[in-house]
Amino acid sequence: MKKFDLNIDRMLENWDAFHAIREIIANALDEQALTGTPEISIARDGEGIWRIRDFGRGLRHEHFTMNESQEKLDHPGLIGKFGVGLKDALATFDRLGIETSIRSKFCDVAFDRSEKHDFSDVITLHACISDPSDPAFVGTEFVLKGCSDEDIEKAKRLFLRFSGEEALERTPYGEVLQKADSVAYIYINGIRVAEEGNFLFSYNITSLTAAIKKALNRERTNVGRTAYSDRVKSILLTSSSEAVAKALVDDLGHFGSGTLHDEMKWTDVSVHASKIINVSGNVLFLTDEEIMDAPRFVEEARASGRQIITIPSTVKDKLSGQVDVGGNAIQDLGNFVSAWNNSFEFKFVSADALAPGERSVFEMTGRIAGLVGGLPSSVRKVKISETMRPETGSFSEARGLWNGEDIIVKRSELASVEAYAAVLLHEIGHARSGETDVTIGFEQELTDLLGKVAAEALRKAPTPSQERPREPAKDRSPDLPAAWHQPQAVSRQPVPAKEPGFWGRLFGKD
Repeated sequence: MKKFDLNIDRMLENWDAFHAIREIIANALDEQALTGTPEISIARDGEGIWRIRDFGRGLRHEHFTMNESQEKLDHPGLIGKFGVGLKDALATFDRLGIETSIRSKFCDVAFDRSEKHDFSDVITLHACISDPSDPAFVGTEFVLKGCSDEDIEKAKRLFLRFSGEEALERTPYGEVLQKADSVAYIYINGIRVAEEGNFLFSYNITSLTAAIKKALNRERTNVGRTAYSDRVKSILLTSSSEAVAKALVDDLGHFGSGTLHDEMKWTDVSVHASKIINVSGNVLFLTDEEIMDAPRFVEEARASGRQIITIPSTVKDKLSGQVDVGGNAIQDLGNFVSAWNNSFEFKFVSADALAPGERSVFEMTGRIAGLVGGLPSSVRKVKISETMRPETGSFSEARGLWNGEDIIVKRSELASVEAYAAVLLHEIGHARSGETDVTIGFEQELTDLLGKVAAEALRKAPTPSQERPREPAKDRSPDLPAAWHQPQAVSRQPVPAKEPGFWGRLFGKD
């Protein structure tokens, strides 16, 4: 027997047994990866002794020297890199009183504390190396006497191999993993280095950055997010699977409640996932404000089988004008309304199908148009429709429309003469001027029409001597009522007035 001085006194006082067992398992997994040999074995024998074995090339005494393994440094997928994990583990076993021995075809190894050569007052841990008891032994076996089943299980849970977390997608930077429980874990080459309480997925980083290498300490635990967040983003931004994108986009639905997972707080990740899921054509991306402002189109989208995905305005701004990974337009509200308009069909209602009150209002079309000289020759017909396209620049239905041939008025405007006349004259203004809303030409045409209506009203109005006395006005505001400027919801049935209204007096009808 020969003694090999490990130059270890007492170190890593904060390590528990499972930390040391982790290093033994890591070395076994690395050997398996390097040699392509069968799965490692972690088993307890009939005497309660745990044995961790790989089936690789076998341990030599040279492996007890503390230096970085060039072989491991050259292999990107291995767990160990430092070359110190084995000695740290042996020191921890010694401190905790776990009896350790090793078998390989090259040697049998036991451990004790002995005087350091030429320094009798210094006691260090030594490897006691003997000839192999089985020269045909395959691989390396660590025999641990005195460690608990719980220590073994805690050590195994630090490895992706034994975590139960399945890979959803592999990218050049690492893997997206389906979480096995409520906590997400960050692995580096298969060994856990951190945990995240609010991540949607777990991740196994296989391409290390300088920041990660710097942050990896000898304990390989509690690595900060700043070290690995860029790599997690890279993994997600290079993902392309619908399963990952759908989970991310579904999580966006929690934006309104403020319960988003942290990955979706990264705008670039949200945008990338949205582009992937947009390919299905069955989604519609809306902000909270759009859902409130355009309930009609939310209903239309849902009725057509689309999934409504709520996104923050920052994501909407990034998606605006872009295409998805298949080159298709992003299905936002603007594109949806445009497509809906292109496929829109009016639901026209004939005069005979109108209710009596509606028909009496509609029959005044000629008299209303006569106030401004009649319908323009370009107007073929005035039609009534149950449904209307949305207003330009808005997501609420128009009250009326001039389509170049016909004037179309929404049926609900027949609830009163005032409402119908206002819309009809507005559309006559479009037909006469050929201008769209919010243009100088249309404004001028409306001004002319108002003048004509006023002149006609004054012509038919009684002279001052014919007017009956009226009570003095009480607190009448000089401003026009807001209802004259803003579309208002009206009852389907007209409310009878005590006195004839403006249009009633103008047409001689209550």
